Amino acid sequence: MSVARIERTVCPHDCPSTCALDVEILEDGTMGRVRGAKDDPYTAGVICEKVARYAERTHHPDRLLYPLKRVGAKGEGKFERISWDEALDIVAEKFLAAEEDFGAESVWPYYYAGTMGYVMRDGIDRLRNAKNYSRQYGTICSMISWAGYVAGTGRLQGVNPEEMAQSDVIVIWGTNPVHTQVNVMTHAMKARKERGAKIVVVDIYRTATMQQADMGVLLKPGTDGALACALMHILLRDGKADREFMSKYTDFSSEFESHLESWTPERAADITGLDVAQIEELAALLGNNPRAFFRLGYGFTRQRNGATAMHAALCVPAMLGAWQYDGGGAFHSNSGTWGIDKSLITGSDLATKPQRLLDMCELGPILTGDQKALKNGPPVKAMLIQNCNPAVVTPDQELVRQGFKRDDLFVVVHEQFMTDTAELADIVLPATMFTEHEDFYTRGGHTRILYGPKIQEGPGETRSNHWLFKDLAKRLNAKGAAFEMEDRELIDETFQKSGFGSLNEVAEEGYIERADSVADAHYRDGFAWDDGRFKFAPDWPATQERKAVEFVCDPAILPKFADHWETIEACDEVHPFRLATSPARAFLNTSFTETPGSQKRHPEPTVFVHPDDAVALNINEDDYVTVGNKRGEVILKAKIFDGMQRGVMIAESLFKNKAHKGGKGINTLIGSDPVPPFGGAAFHDCAVWVKPHP
Repeated sequence: MSVARIERTVCPHDCPSTCALDVEILEDGTMGRVRGAKDDPYTAGVICEKVARYAERTHHPDRLLYPLKRVGAKGEGKFERISWDEALDIVAEKFLAAEEDFGAESVWPYYYAGTMGYVMRDGIDRLRNAKNYSRQYGTICSMISWAGYVAGTGRLQGVNPEEMAQSDVIVIWGTNPVHTQVNVMTHAMKARKERGAKIVVVDIYRTATMQQADMGVLLKPGTDGALACALMHILLRDGKADREFMSKYTDFSSEFESHLESWTPERAADITGLDVAQIEELAALLGNNPRAFFRLGYGFTRQRNGATAMHAALCVPAMLGAWQYDGGGAFHSNSGTWGIDKSLITGSDLATKPQRLLDMCELGPILTGDQKALKNGPPVKAMLIQNCNPAVVTPDQELVRQGFKRDDLFVVVHEQFMTDTAELADIVLPATMFTEHEDFYTRGGHTRILYGPKIQEGPGETRSNHWLFKDLAKRLNAKGAAFEMEDRELIDETFQKSGFGSLNEVAEEGYIERADSVADAHYRDGFAWDDGRFKFAPDWPATQERKAVEFVCDPAILPKFADHWETIEACDEVHPFRLATSPARAFLNTSFTETPGSQKRHPEPTVFVHPDDAVALNINEDDYVTVGNKRGEVILKAKIFDGMQRGVMIAESLFKNKAHKGGKGINTLIGSDPVPPFGGAAFHDCAVWVKPHP
């Protein structure tokens, strides 16, 4: 079928690139090919394989098309079709009953990054605020990493990633962009091709990204802080630290220098499992090439010492003085630069009393009645779950499933497919996809706010999140100006309140440029603390104030300086292996698990096992193994792989629970204990035992 037109829009998924897309719309209104926009300087015509195949997802035969009501037992998967009116009447009745019997806080709207669009994602908070429902502490993704970054710079902002093209060394630390953000590689490879830049990858296994690097640094999970401290020790020892820069722009002190004296490469080698020679080689490369760009990811921070690891890694470019050079410095996220007034979308002025704050990563304890997790408040009796799949993605899965199976818990899920969470719901509602509604998006990994117009009609009786909020608000007697607006009108008002101009003006360009000046991005007038200095000695209470978050520990227990903090889940005789649950190439959390192209690349759940460990365990290639700890057991297919240190195991991606033999997914093994200092889940920090599956 021929192409009727090509429309510009934006990828809605939880990825820092937020690619600008050119989408073919065919004569019958369906989606054709999806390409990256060549005229967008960051996307640069390159997108990941999963989004390139988006038509598979949009027109999938298993897509939810009509409202459904559960007719069997919870989790049994038996539903019948009902009308939207009947479905929303039931939802309103259950929510109002919970409010009447247990108070408004017994209702908990739950969401995260199923869509990154501001109108469709954050509008759920407007319903929450209008009804005084329980708030959500959004800890599952970036809470740990941003804390460590802001502790150093004072702001969640860094050097424009396009500047990698001007770098002499690019350090990709704790992230696998070939799987998770392919555009990083576009700009890194450009630097190598045009100026001979060296690409260094620091990670816990030989990822697809590391395979393209000039130097791969393969360390043990949770030891990044030790490597960073050893690098700084060598820079000081060899006279490669930029003392002039540190004197002017940092809080560098003789006490911190004394602290680093003990961080010899030999000490770090014992902790990280690296060779002393490799640590020395990396330090020499950096010391001789201070125009170094540090791309600091999320993966290495998903440990119980992740915030301090991020801070320690960030200290290396500060000691190099890398920030003063074009193409030098560091980047994690630009989320501190947007300046968006979301008050109309979120209804921030609608709440009439303080609401308790429930940690989304403690879903299992919350739903099973843990009073500490519930903040000594009422039980959660009703939930609206929007575009996310906590029955797979949250930690402590045994508790999560136990909680969802409560007969006294009412759950409504608004989704695009019958996910594991939807199968546990009482009401399931069909949701639109990004091409079927209006929204706008930001790039954590770059500098633009992008507008995503509606470019095709949704199938069946799918409805947008915004439509759902509006209709539920009427039934729940929730008041607020945005409940009366159409999505396009709400975008327009938000843009104008934020000082961006009207939507019509923005739509002509398709984006709003929010890049800081080069000087600001490099902190050339000082870092974002009151004294203008980068902090080698982090002030954690001051960091807390930057984002109004909660301490989950006594800040006094945190290291005084950049350091390696021994707080990871320790191996022992019973649990001798460390497991990390890293992202797969063709899945994004549990999105795309239903598409044929992604299933072809990832046919079933696997775990990488080192060859020497496989011999010791009597495990062969493609054998099934049971991996377990105190939280539960999971069955995986073994893949023998020498791309990590002994004692480390890697399970890539999040499959549907039923894709596993035994029906239990990988997050069964992950703890929900909040990570210091402000919470988060340690998805890559897990001690386990492994044995052949009978």
